[in-house]
Amino acid sequence: QVQLVESGGGLVQAGGSLRLSCAASGRTFSPFAMGWFRQVPGKERAFAAAISWSGGITYYADSVKTRFTISRDNAKDTVYLQMNSLKPEDTAVYYCAADRHAKGIIAGTTDYWGQGTQVTVSS
Repeated sequence: QVQLVESGGGLVQAGGSLRLSCAASGRTFSPFAMGWFRQVPGKERAFAAAISWSGGITYYADSVKTRFTISRDNAKDTVYLQMNSLKPEDTAVYYCAADRHAKGIIAGTTDYWGQGTQVTVSS
């Protein structure tokens, strides 16, 4: 129904920056919130950030709130995650998510997920 495609992942040195993008296509629902999760092998997928439909409200996990910024461009059906001051512990597969409500993304109950993009932070 809704396809989410992440891009922008890669290898970066600690302290560096990276910007992830997630483009939505297909039969999208509107308005909708979007967000990001990340997962390390062997661990549960963890919430990172979310943004409301209007972009006026954002949510962050404590581990990223001072370093990451989520934003969106509704004209492009795209959400971004600007990651600064990256740390090796930020290494993970980052997944994009979409839901009618941001609380659904935060709770991890959304049915719409991207395929993920790998972010590797070297020390």
